Amino acid sequence: MKRSKQWLIAAGLMASAVASQAAGTLIYCSESSPGGFDPAQYLSGADFDASAETVFNRLVEFERGGTKVIPALAESWTISPDGKVYTFKLRKGVKFHSTDYFKPTRDFNADDVVFTFTRMLDKNHPFRKAYPTEFPYFTDMGLDGNIAKVEKLDPQTVRFTLKNVDAAFIQNLAMSFASVQSAEYADKLLKAGKASEINQKPIGTGPFVFRRYQKDAQIRFSGNKQYWKPADVKLDNLVFAITTDASVRAQKLKKGECHVTVYPRPADVPSLKADPNVTVLSKPGFNLGYLAYNVDKPTLKKLEVRQALDMAVNKDAILKAVYQDAGQKADNALPPTQWSYNKSIKSTAYNPAKAKELLAKAGYPNGFEMTLWAMPVQRPYNPNARLMAEMMQADFAKVGVKAKIVSYEWGEYMKRAMKGEHDAILIGWTGDNGDPDNWMNNLYGCDSVKGSNYSKWCYKPFDDLVQKAKVTTNVAERSKLYSKSQEVLKGQVPITPIAHSTVNQPVRKNVEGFKVSPFGLHSFYGVSVK
Repeated sequence: MKRSKQWLIAAGLMASAVASQAAGTLIYCSESSPGGFDPAQYLSGADFDASAETVFNRLVEFERGGTKVIPALAESWTISPDGKVYTFKLRKGVKFHSTDYFKPTRDFNADDVVFTFTRMLDKNHPFRKAYPTEFPYFTDMGLDGNIAKVEKLDPQTVRFTLKNVDAAFIQNLAMSFASVQSAEYADKLLKAGKASEINQKPIGTGPFVFRRYQKDAQIRFSGNKQYWKPADVKLDNLVFAITTDASVRAQKLKKGECHVTVYPRPADVPSLKADPNVTVLSKPGFNLGYLAYNVDKPTLKKLEVRQALDMAVNKDAILKAVYQDAGQKADNALPPTQWSYNKSIKSTAYNPAKAKELLAKAGYPNGFEMTLWAMPVQRPYNPNARLMAEMMQADFAKVGVKAKIVSYEWGEYMKRAMKGEHDAILIGWTGDNGDPDNWMNNLYGCDSVKGSNYSKWCYKPFDDLVQKAKVTTNVAERSKLYSKSQEVLKGQVPITPIAHSTVNQPVRKNVEGFKVSPFGLHSFYGVSVK
């Protein structure tokens, strides 16, 4: 009832919005409310779509729909012979957004880059002390320990000095968390005692200007008429219509109440494909849906217990019921399309009898109780986490393990998961930069135990391989190291890989220029509505 009421309110708001807007308005049916609008604080695509992909730019960015890194706020860059010093020449004439809550007095310059990264680097930074927060992606990547300093050489030149070579450093700077903030705006907030508003009222240089946000209803943006790349701004208005129910999103798209939607249920895809006004763009998913075991919990700390749970999961049944025809069984801890993927690793066979034996060996002949967390939203790597959790609950019951399904609102789910409150958790990942480090270090490395390593697993033999690969520039050598690390991970079972899903992206046929991101993001610059 609560969801229905919220949807009716949102539908009324959106109907009003559609009636009052010109043809240059695009309505995007998004899946959840963002946690906030400061990209550096978050890990979720829903948060990045509402901030990094709209309001902000980065020094370098990925080309729309691809993995190639191209210049953005930095026009060019050079790398020192030892691979540790990166010097960026900044673009001139870039304007920060002018809104009812901030009027910039200068253009983008080196001060903004220095503020953006120093705030993440320095826990004693005045702004960070005024608004205490963590930057999980930055620390998950190990950048907090590897960036020695960020310096302004002149108003249009910035230099990053690293302690160690980072083979993926440029790709990392193209990711959402590296979005550049306004130092002038931050200074104004700091002086006014309102530092937290950086996460509620964003100011960037991006293609869309933030206007207002109604939680669980809508986010409104306007096209940035002063954008440094004017050809990319083809919309007057962009509206995120927050619609948590996938079937409701599909119906709204068919009715023309939104132009683009996200993560349709597999069961809805055939009817969407049959609609003459809808196009369903499909792409193999650069993703992984998996079950992570929190090894900080006494029971799950035991390898035999994790092995038992791993072989108790009937992946084939889950694949058929949850993913239907839109996924493939996952054998490994990263997708097959990622270079360095170890093809020799195979999925653990379903074997409840053997699972019972292992539990008895671990000291649990009668099983045990645990929590099993299920996401409240559809994600590109998991179209129905609740159904998956229910199937796993039944699988675990067959070997004597009683799993209690737990869920929270998406933002709360992520916050609590990073704190490690769960026993086992359904989660997943869509690659962010095309580099193996984005999987092996971000999801399973020691640097990430307080962030996106939901297993809280820090295993030195694995981590040593991953860290060595990170500072190795030879691709063939890196690939060997990552391949070996995958074997180590498979043997220690911090996760049970479930599936890689096909990404189906439904759009109205009057939408032009929309491209499916390999990283699961949704960008509307360069997009128009006929």
